[in-house]
Amino acid sequence: MIAVLKTGVEAAQQENLISWLEGMGLKVHISEGEFHTVLGLIGDTSRVDMDLLEGLEIVESVRRISEPYKKANRKFFPDDTVVDVSGVKIGKGHFAMIAGPCSVESEEQIILVAQQVKAAGANILRGGAFKPRTSPYDFQGLKADGIELLLKAKAVTGLPIVSEIMNANHLPLFEEVDMIQVGARNMQNFELLKELGKTNKPILLKRGLANTLKELLMSAEYIMAGGNENVILCERGIRTFETYTRNTLDVSAVPSLKEMTHLPVIIDPSHACGHSRMVPSLAYAATACGADGLIIEVHNDPKHAMCDGAQSLTFEQFEKVTKKVEDIRKVMAE
Repeated sequence: MIAVLKTGVEAAQQENLISWLEGMGLKVHISEGEFHTVLGLIGDTSRVDMDLLEGLEIVESVRRISEPYKKANRKFFPDDTVVDVSGVKIGKGHFAMIAGPCSVESEEQIILVAQQVKAAGANILRGGAFKPRTSPYDFQGLKADGIELLLKAKAVTGLPIVSEIMNANHLPLFEEVDMIQVGARNMQNFELLKELGKTNKPILLKRGLANTLKELLMSAEYIMAGGNENVILCERGIRTFETYTRNTLDVSAVPSLKEMTHLPVIIDPSHACGHSRMVPSLAYAATACGADGLIIEVHNDPKHAMCDGAQSLTFEQFEKVTKKVEDIRKVMAE
């Protein structure tokens, strides 16, 4: 249930209303918009008399919300959320260009990639330290050493870093990581999501390979219910009957999620298709449909990459993409 307050409500009146609602065992989520304040009521709202609440002098309207996700719901929070990743803002017109290798391989490699993608227009560096792989015999990442190398690249370039977490026990290793990524395979690892909800770090939450948008938002709700509302959603392709590409990019997820939630939405075109030649086209489509950013795999030597080289762009290819993305954003802003 949400209650929209009238404009010009005094602070004392609002506090009295909130205290009354909390006295009924409800949690109250306050959203201060440009024109209205919205109170989101979370809990057993059956005990709330809607007519009585709507009849109060300071209340403009009241309505029940049927969706099970509350904090992530745009009805609770009408304005777009902006997530700050160590100075890089994402959402509400702020666009993130996240780039880097699938996995950190060496100090020389990650620093070189960081320098090159920054020069080409990236404002956040991605790199996998812990790698979830389908085969137990594939490269699993440098783990803690990989995090240390990412931090060295950050020190050299100033780029904030994002890396994927696999286990809540690894959280201490991520203390200096600017944004924590939850991969598609862990989207419904609810115990991990609960622990991330106790942090204040931005969380990049990827959609699962076969999950609905509602399920994605319910996973975001786990994090937000714990107190961490710095969540960024990522569409990275879903599994369909099509086998020509690695996954099928659901471009419609962006406008759909924009209707459903106030959280920023970015797209990963690299994992969506699995082919570097297709990444630029998907990146342009993602930009045109209103995504708040892109996360793209870039490698100094894709042919010899230890992970996902087939979908990684070269430095030259990435630079062309960033320039065209900027052109598309200018056109869309007109």
